[in-house]
Amino acid sequence: QVQLVESGGGLMQPGGSVRLSCAASGRTFTRLATGWWRQAPGKEREFVAAIRWSSGRTYYANSVKGRFTISFDNTKSTVFLQMNSLEFEDTAVYYCAAAPDRADFSGYYYQQRGYDYWGQGTQVTVSS
Repeated sequence: QVQLVESGGGLMQPGGSVRLSCAASGRTFTRLATGWWRQAPGKEREFVAAIRWSSGRTYYANSVKGRFTISFDNTKSTVFLQMNSLEFEDTAVYYCAAAPDRADFSGYYYQQRGYDYWGQGTQVTVSS
């Protein structure tokens, strides 16, 4: 089992920045792949970004590419999402998700079913 706890959300202004953190505990000695997902009110949960701990390979949704950066600190078993140039449309609950870094992760990183563990989420609100 892997437990995930997100932090860092809050109320931000358009154009601002925020960094979300996801602390993983439990079976983190297993090589993991972790992703960030978000769900806006009335919308389906959507993929934001993912990273493979084994290689550092990253994946991004087109809507955040160039604005968001996913990274991790292996020594702290923590994944980060640096969010810059925030837009109103970035308002959502952001969820951290994780799965064993399987060889075929690149084929399903954008699918919810590819992740075995989920955090409780942290709210990010972009408002002026």
